[in-house]
Amino acid sequence: MIRYEIISTGSDGNAVTINDSILIDCGVTYKALGERVKKLRLVLLTHRHTDHLNKTTIRLLAMTRPTLRFGCCAWLVNELVNCGVNKSHIDVYNPNMHYQYPAACISPFFLSHDVPNCGYKIHLRSGEKIVYATDCGNLDGISARNYDLYLIEANYIDEDIQQKIKEKKKTGEYIYEYRVLRAHLSKAQCDDFIYSNIGTNGTYVYMHCHKAEEKE
Repeated sequence: MIRYEIISTGSDGNAVTINDSILIDCGVTYKALGERVKKLRLVLLTHRHTDHLNKTTIRLLAMTRPTLRFGCCAWLVNELVNCGVNKSHIDVYNPNMHYQYPAACISPFFLSHDVPNCGYKIHLRSGEKIVYATDCGNLDGISARNYDLYLIEANYIDEDIQQKIKEKKKTGEYIYEYRVLRAHLSKAQCDDFIYSNIGTNGTYVYMHCHKAEEKE
């Protein structure tokens, strides 16, 4: 059985642990990680926005856990090095390739966003399969059939966000929601992906739900 904990999701920070040893995204404070730090073996990072990559926390993890591995695609390597992570402790991924670890096989896949971004497919050695995708405009061309756990962004409800756009147009306000439509996944898109992939024993969690004001 998969043990997962959503430490935080959304504009205030993103961080999820899998079986205590894998951390996906690190957009929270070091204090928020608490005692979990001691059991971590691998930190998977997606993109540079601060609600997914807290530089101070990364720096403290590198200092306090000198054997910890960091996994990311090429666009985050310099970010991690600048945070004090030893380059030899960074596993640089190519999208759609498979990377073997004692606890799991990791496969990143590219996500459409306003900065380079990826999601992750995680195949645990115990047999369970997890897919994680947040901060993406769509999931076109991505398949995760019969996975056990879907951690997928459901950022907004189409009708609600269209109403917000209409109201802001009337008052001449800045319409942040246009960016949301371009760079984030709606609940309807999330549901379509889940229901076209999930099997009878799968479960899912809605991630990164929209708030009126968002951080980068």
